[in-house]
Order: sequence, then structure tokens, then C-alpha cells
Amino acid sequence: MKRKMLKSVAVLGTVGLASLLLVACGSKNNKSASSGDGKNLTVYVEKQYEKYVKKAAEAFEKESGTKVTIKTGDQLKGLENLSLDNQSGKAPDVMMSPYDRVGSLGSDGQLSEMKLDKGSMTDDTTKALVTTKGKTYGAPAVIETLVMYYNKNLISKAPTTFAELEELAKDSKYAFANENGKTTAFLADWTNFYYTYGLLAGNGGYVFGKNGTDPKDIGLANDGSIKGVEYAKTWYAKWPKGMQDTKGAANLIQTQFQSGKTAAIIEGPWKAASFKEAKVNYGVATIPTLPNGKNYQTFGGGKAWVIPAGSKNAKAAQKFVNFLTSTEQQKAFYDATNEVPANTEARKYAEGKNDELTSAVIKQFQSAQPMPNISEMSTVWDPAASMLFDAVSGKKDTKTAVNDAVKLIKDTINQKFGKK
Repeated sequence: MKRKMLKSVAVLGTVGLASLLLVACGSKNNKSASSGDGKNLTVYVEKQYEKYVKKAAEAFEKESGTKVTIKTGDQLKGLENLSLDNQSGKAPDVMMSPYDRVGSLGSDGQLSEMKLDKGSMTDDTTKALVTTKGKTYGAPAVIETLVMYYNKNLISKAPTTFAELEELAKDSKYAFANENGKTTAFLADWTNFYYTYGLLAGNGGYVFGKNGTDPKDIGLANDGSIKGVEYAKTWYAKWPKGMQDTKGAANLIQTQFQSGKTAAIIEGPWKAASFKEAKVNYGVATIPTLPNGKNYQTFGGGKAWVIPAGSKNAKAAQKFVNFLTSTEQQKAFYDATNEVPANTEARKYAEGKNDELTSAVIKQFQSAQPMPNISEMSTVWDPAASMLFDAVSGKKDTKTAVNDAVKLIKDTINQKFGKK
């Protein structure tokens, strides 16, 4: 899911501006597009959710009399096609979207504004993930965030501080065979900004000011960010050279962990399936506290139910979304997918199942920061990744690397979105 999410951000830069040409007529058509009979809905989801949605749809049909047709396909392709589908009348009535796309698609006129039902039990973090400029464009369905995986065959319990990880790195059994003096005791893909953000934020860095809503205030070159990058450099000095490979580091981390050569890594819940398949005896916990005693403040993410602007049955679609985000249905969603529900009551139910991954995601999410969902976020990923690589590889000193990145982000925002 993480790779898909980052890809979706990159796509947004090209899709967002192009769609502006269509938004004017699209917004005019919203009223006529919503003039369906309200007795038929089309839901578009990825194949993995089909079984759950089919059961939910059957229950909703009995309750409301509305017929629900389910179509499956790639989530991101469906979102990328929204601009054209909204205009042609082919848009589904309900679909899923990663949180990082909701605000941008809503602002571009591709999603209908929604109301969060009281029964959805939404918390402040998830509400922020679907809200932009005071308007709500999605109903939270799933929460996700990074966690720590550890190999139970190598260590008996999860490290709780980075100081413990530093001690672990001194153990010769984690020495990297091909490079003298290098360790794989703990690994994290910190040239990927999604993974690094918790390190910077825990030291006082941030992307945009005003809780991620002010693109004129970029906090990636402040003292906190510099401290975070400097700490990352101390690990890169210990790690194999391959950890600096922006394209290959993720594969190196997975290979080392699955082969029993790494005790602990930072990864997302989407990796659990592959670790199970590889028969790794792993545990899951929250990410250890930083040297300053603060939490590793990851991005809070996940997925939301959304209603495309071209829906012909927006009112019925809203009722179905309310049904899907109810406590009962969110419990059923967890049972079917093992993905942590956004509904806080259903989340308690999920936590009660005593599943390590579920518990770790829920606990880590409590200190997570909502990922900025404004369109300008699409300009951050590449410069931030370059910033980390330039600093840890020694190509640039840290201050130069962070300042250059912020300048590039500002210039790109001005170019794409105009000065505000």
C-alpha cells in the first residue's frame, strides 16, 4: 500500500492541473448528475475488498431497497480516471481513496462534498485526513501508519528506545558480511521521505504549517529537521552502502529481515503478509522513542470512502457510506480484511482481538500526524527524498541539503499553483 500511496502523490501533480480544465463544467453538472432514481448504486473497489462489500451490500439492500452493483479494479487507476469518468457519466457512486488523494481530488472538483455521520465515530486525526479548507470529501474507513517489526528468534522483546537499537548495532552477529564495520541490526528506509518523516517530526520538523494546511510555511529546514537528518546520518555511517540506494534499499531491508540477519525494521502493515509467507517469526510493536525522548511521529494514513462528483445517486451514495462506516460494518470490515477500522468503537473491538499488528498500528496512530492532503503536498516527495540522500551520502552538508530542498519545493509550488 505504501508504494501505491506514494505513486498516487506523484500522479497528482500531472492529473491535478489537467483536471482543472474539466472542473468548471464538471461542477456545473453535479446537480444533474445527482438526479438518479436512488434505487441503484455502483461501488468500485479493489478485488481484495469485493467479498466484504458484497456482504455489506446485501445487508444494505434489505435495509434500504437500494440495489448495489460492485465493480472491481485498480484503486489508483480508478482515481486517475475520475476526471474523464465524471464528465462521461461513467463514474461510480462510491469508491475508495487513499487519504493523501482525498483533499486534492476534492479541491479539484472530482469528489462530492460529504457529511460525516455520527455513527462513523470519527476522531480528530482521521477527520483532518478527509477535510480541506473546511470541506469534507471522504468518510474515514481504514487507518494505517508505520510500525516496528522485530525478529523474535533474534531478540526476545521489541526495543522501546533508539538507545537500545544503538546497543543492538554493536552486536557482532549483525555484522554485514560484505562490508567491514557495517551492521544490519536495525534498518529503516530513510531515503524515502514517508519513512523519515517520523524522525524529523519527532525532533520538531514539519512539512507545512497550520497542521499541514499552509504551504507558505515549510518546516523541513528548521532546527528540528536538521537534528533529525543529522541523527539519520549516524545510522548511515553504520549501515551498508546499499542503504543509500533510493531504489534498492527497500529490497535490501526486506531481504535482510526475512533471512534473519536484521533484528528490527520500520515498515508498514502492508508488509505483514509477505513476512508471514516467508515464515519469519516476527513481532510487531510501536516504533521506539527517539534520543530526545519524543515519539517517532509517523504520518497517519489509510483509506476513505468517497463519492465521485459525477455520481448519479449522491444521496443514496451518502446513505451507503454512512452504512459502511457504522460500528457494526467497520467491525465486519476488520474481520474480513484485518485492516484497522477508522471508526473508534470498531477500533476498540479490533484491539480486543489481541493481534500484535492491530495493536501496534492503533497505538502508533495515536502519536501520528495527519499527512497534509492539500495539492501542494505532491511537490514535497521528490525534493525531500533528494534532501535525505544528499545529506546521508555526503554529497551536501545537512544545512545545504535541507535549504536546497525547501527552495525547490517553494519554486515548484509557485510554478504549479501560483503564488498565494
